[in-house]
Amino acid sequence: IQASILAGDAETGITIMLMDKGIDTGDMLLKRAIPIADDDTAGTLFDKLAPLGADLLVETLPKYLSGEIKPQPQPEEGSTYAKMLKKEDGRLDFSQSAEELERRIRAFSPWPGTFFEWEGAPLKVHRAHVDRRKSPGNGIKLKVEGVPAIGTGAGVLVLDQIQPAGKKPMDGKSFLAGGRTWE
Repeated sequence: IQASILAGDAETGITIMLMDKGIDTGDMLLKRAIPIADDDTAGTLFDKLAPLGADLLVETLPKYLSGEIKPQPQPEEGSTYAKMLKKEDGRLDFSQSAEELERRIRAFSPWPGTFFEWEGAPLKVHRAHVDRRKSPGNGIKLKVEGVPAIGTGAGVLVLDQIQPAGKKPMDGKSFLAGGRTWE
């Protein structure tokens, strides 16, 4: 799920497959795809895929057991490998484009989450959006319409919901209203 959002894929889905010795390498039985919405996170996409997978399994089993479905090998072309995620994978690198960072934030929500160092502690980023204005430079802090933002490799990342260390998540305007230094 995370890899699909990170890659900017238009859709993702569920495949019912036979198990073999490899990881996700067995022959396919049936598959279904759904679009990835611009605001989907890994959490919302999981919630959409779970019932789709259950329904597809209920559809597949009788057809497979009756011989109506014949296993098909997975195509060699287009297959990818998604590595196991670690907490450190959520660190934001502002040399990337705002678009890549926005996808990373959605892909890693709710886990492992995304963050960057601010005043010596991690500042978690729960939601953000892309502002296409020219970046003032990688990691340069600015305000966009009263909301904290950061320059990236291409564009500006506007921080819509963030969480300072030891605090609850808050919207960007509330963060700035707390008298925090930004810029």
